[in-house]
Order: sequence, then structure tokens, then C-alpha cells
Amino acid sequence: MALTVGVPRETMPGERRVALIPRALDAVAKLGATILVEQGAGAQAGFPDDLYASRGAKIASRADVFAQSDVVLQVRSLGANPDAGRADLSLLRTGQVVIGFGEPLAAPAEMAALAATGVSFFAMELMPRITRAQSMDALSSMATLAGYRAVLLAATTLPKMFPMLMTAAGTVTAAKVFVLGAGVAGLQAIASARRLGAVVSAYDLRSAVKEQIESLGAKFVVLSVDAAAAEDKGGYAKAMGEEFYKRQRELLTEVLREQDVVITTAAVPGQKAPILITRQMAEAMQPGSVIVDIAAERGGNCELTRPGETIQHNGVQILGPLNLPSTLPYHASQMYGSNLVSFLKLMIKKGELSLDRSDEIIRETLVTFGGEVVHSRVAERLGSGAAMKTAEGR
Repeated sequence: MALTVGVPRETMPGERRVALIPRALDAVAKLGATILVEQGAGAQAGFPDDLYASRGAKIASRADVFAQSDVVLQVRSLGANPDAGRADLSLLRTGQVVIGFGEPLAAPAEMAALAATGVSFFAMELMPRITRAQSMDALSSMATLAGYRAVLLAATTLPKMFPMLMTAAGTVTAAKVFVLGAGVAGLQAIASARRLGAVVSAYDLRSAVKEQIESLGAKFVVLSVDAAAAEDKGGYAKAMGEEFYKRQRELLTEVLREQDVVITTAAVPGQKAPILITRQMAEAMQPGSVIVDIAAERGGNCELTRPGETIQHNGVQILGPLNLPSTLPYHASQMYGSNLVSFLKLMIKKGELSLDRSDEIIRETLVTFGGEVVHSRVAERLGSGAAMKTAEGR
């Protein structure tokens, strides 16, 4: 019997992405799988049902997608969809594979609930940042879109133009944009702001990114703080001590006084975002300037950020946008679907599921298996440690 891959409609409020776009179905079919797509799953991303049907997918109800699928592909699984996602628990069954974003380090209780259904859940947030997994790195794909979108939000909010112009009415000076954090989102923000004509500078804890920042035409801001331990072995940012952040904030205050736009991107997986801009720092900025806090979903890098809101404080506008990739659902779905297809190629061999837990990619993304939470970091957050089974090969 052929393996069946299912794509349900996303139920998180405001989520417009879909896990697979029609064009990606050909690659899944080549793996020997048949595809079920819930009616209307791609509509908000610009992909109507007839496009899926024309690529060989069967359009079905939500209940049928879950009931008949061996592998369920989602953008937001339970954990990343904390309220509406619970409604899917009763639809899951033992032995089924579920792949999606699940916020496993921030929502360990939800991971335990998934484990109780008997499914094998793979969290895309936990994809190791190794060369072999680059094509599966959904966090980087979505961060690219967030960085781009953040610049557009800043440009439409700032009461100035970004580019320098020489006109008959005089010279318009270029806006100054400062990007805090030069990961994937930050680098894309730098590139996008430069394309719009702004004068861009950036800061990151990791001095190793200086060359990348400068290659995009931005100035690398040097602060005299010791940041040697700012990155973990998996390539993700690590939280630093409060004394470090205090010193960093003191030095950044002088930089912020000169900026028209500040875009903050610092996030630590599974933890609250570090406060990089205090109330006093924001108050030191020029009236009319703008802060776009990409880390708003994790509490924000600015002390004044209100997730999902735009506020004014002392003449400074502070934006706390949520789920920026969903505001670009067409390309977000295209990129995320490509990441999923690459992941599926690793675990589907000759039309059958093959979960090789000795493979680092499989092992590091697998959160639940056989009724247990098998990912050690998630198990630790559950406070169960030894009571939870750990993955083979750890």
C-alpha cells in the first residue's frame, strides 16, 4: 500500500501559509507517496484546490487527511498552535509521523500531549545547522522573509524616505538604519535596507560576521564587550549573563541616538528574547524614529515592545509584528515546502518510511516516538529527565 502524505489547512489565527505548494507535489510523488490535501489548505497563500488536483493530489476533508495519512505536514503543529492545535490531538494515531514547527523547547507540555497520541513528531525548529541540513533549515528560510518584511514595515512607518535624493528642491539625506543581530534575518534586513538606499550599520555579538555585514555594504559597529561564548555548537545564539547585556546596552545607547530606524533580531531558541533596548535607550532616540522588533513573538528585544502592536513612546514608534513570514504567504509556503521535501527525501526510501535514528538530522529533530518524549532537551524541560526515554545513539 502506497505511503500517504497529508497536508491539512492551518488553523492558527492569522496563519496564511501552507506546508506544501502544488509545484512541490511532483517531488513528493517521486518518493512513491500519494498526497491528500485538505480543502482550502492553500487558498490564503494563493494556491486554490484545483492547482493541487491538477498535480495529482486528492482533495479531502480534515478528518480524512488525518485518518488516511501516514505523514502529516504542517506549518504550525501543537505547541506553535497552542489553542486550535489541541483539536487535532483526537485525529492523530499511533505510528503516524507529524512534521512541523512545534516550539518544543518553549512548549514541553504540548510535546508530552503529542507523545501520548503515539505519533512521531519532528520539530523543524530543531534542524541542526550543519551543511547536510541546509536545504531543510526552515528557520533560516522564514528568517529571510522576516528580515525583508521588517525593512518594508520600517520604510512605510518612518516619516522620511530611505534613499538620498538630489532634487531641485534640495538634497534629501539618506535614512540611517541600524540592525541589531546579523543572523539570517539581520543580514536580509541589511541587504533590503541597502537596496532601498539607506545608510546601514549593524552589530552582532559574533565578530565573525563582520565580513558578511561589510560585504552587504553596511558598517560593522564594534562594541568593547566580550562575546566569545555567544554561539552554541549548533550554530544558534546563546543567552548571555545580565552583566554582559548591561554593558552592551550602555555602549549601544550612543549608537541609537544617531539612527532613524532600528531593527532588532536577537532570539534564543526556547527562551525569552534578551532585552537589548531599554526604555531609557529608546527615549534617547530622535523623535520620529522607528524600532521594528522582529523578536516580538518571544517578548521582544525592546523593553517597550508590545507583541502584535505598534506604540508611540516619546515620539518613537515601536513595532512588535508577529508571524512576519505569514504576511508573505506565497513565497513563505514555497520556501517552507522546499525544506519539507528535502527532509522527506531523507526519511522516505523506496516508498516507505525509514527513520534512521543514528542520523544526526533525524535524531536531533525527533521529539516524540513510541509514546515518549525522546528529545533530551525537551525531556529536561518537562522535569522528567530519567523518566523519559532518550533517543538511540545519544
